[in-house]
Amino acid sequence: MSLESDVRYLLDRLEIQDVIARYGLGQDLHQPHDENLDVLEHWADVFSEDAVLDYSEAGMPAAMSRADLADLMRGPDRDGGMADIYTVWQHVEGHATVTIDGDRATAVSPHLHTHETKTGEPANVIAAGLFHDTLERRPEGWRIVHRRLTNLYVHTVARATT
Repeated sequence: MSLESDVRYLLDRLEIQDVIARYGLGQDLHQPHDENLDVLEHWADVFSEDAVLDYSEAGMPAAMSRADLADLMRGPDRDGGMADIYTVWQHVEGHATVTIDGDRATAVSPHLHTHETKTGEPANVIAAGLFHDTLERRPEGWRIVHRRLTNLYVHTVARATT
């Protein structure tokens, strides 16, 4: 490889890692107490307009758009969904293993997602798993065109109340 191709590869890897991290930031920058729960403004920098998202392992449809996912997570008017169930959440996306082939790439990244419930008994929900992504270099930059979620575990842990 040449120095130029090595640098291009490193820049592509960094951009892909940022795309994956922005998914979690899009979730976390829009907490239930925020006025603006429109996660789609952040996810436009993560998913292509035509992306297909498979969260079927979590009981969601196997072929959703980014808008479908936002509707399920935030409600159709961006004022429900997860905000009806949780008081706060955090989504940590781990470093991806990335394979780049020209303008296409695949990535597998671990995630740890935590949620604090607001209904019923106080609890924390902890989900750990993997995202399997296919990305494409688009005019606006690297974007996820297909994502499949796999869960390693999901646990609900009682929370002490004060």
